[in-house]
Amino acid sequence: MRKYLFILVALAAACSPSKRTQSTTSSSIVIDGKLWASVYQQKAAEYKALCYQAYNIAQLRLDQSLQAAGKPKAVVTDIDETFLDNSPYAAKQSLNARDYEAATWSEWTSLGQADTLAGALGFFKYAASKNVEVFYITNREEKERAGTLKNLQQFGFPFADDAHLIMRQPGSSSSKESRRQTVLQTHDIILLLGDNLGDFSVLFDKKSLDERNTNTFISAQEFGKRFIVLPNPSYGDWEGALYNYNYKLSPAQKDSVVRANVKGF
Repeated sequence: MRKYLFILVALAAACSPSKRTQSTTSSSIVIDGKLWASVYQQKAAEYKALCYQAYNIAQLRLDQSLQAAGKPKAVVTDIDETFLDNSPYAAKQSLNARDYEAATWSEWTSLGQADTLAGALGFFKYAASKNVEVFYITNREEKERAGTLKNLQQFGFPFADDAHLIMRQPGSSSSKESRRQTVLQTHDIILLLGDNLGDFSVLFDKKSLDERNTNTFISAQEFGKRFIVLPNPSYGDWEGALYNYNYKLSPAQKDSVVRANVKGF
């Protein structure tokens, strides 16, 4: 009898939904999608190949730009998912049935533990060896400066100092245009690297889905030439544009928007 009772208890436990399953039933696309993207970023050789491809092209374009006369030359780069891998943060959030949160993100960046993407460090060291300065323009907040510098210096990224690390300032917009213009006052920007189209041009700042696609067509000749794009399936303005940049939507509401926009057959 005790044997059968044990079996019944085990079956009941197996059939009972977990706390995480209950909390994510209506938001599996938004929450679990980040987990799937993180696995791809961490494990797929194809993802690494795309990163190598981007940085190989970047080096080729840098070499082609070295002979031009003018002001000192610079490369402008984003940080997150452009050369630092934050997939452990996204994975942990997803496994805890949570989306991005400012507080937990700050905890993560303060650790300075993000790994580098394939090909990134070699490229930036190569740029420095050719007397090309690297400016890190990021939408990380000023309070994240110490952890960010720690992370960059840990791997030996060139120009990892306060003068070249340009954070988003309190009260400012997410647009990077004014910060790019500041660099342009003293340098010729020969390359821009990023995972989000706003890393390259004001044409992509807070634009709708249709505008983003139209402006991508308009800028087509720049991609692989002056604009080097890294893959990021987890987040970005492509996702924000789906929600009309209303980041206060709940995961369930975001899930509904995604379902309404995805194409099937």
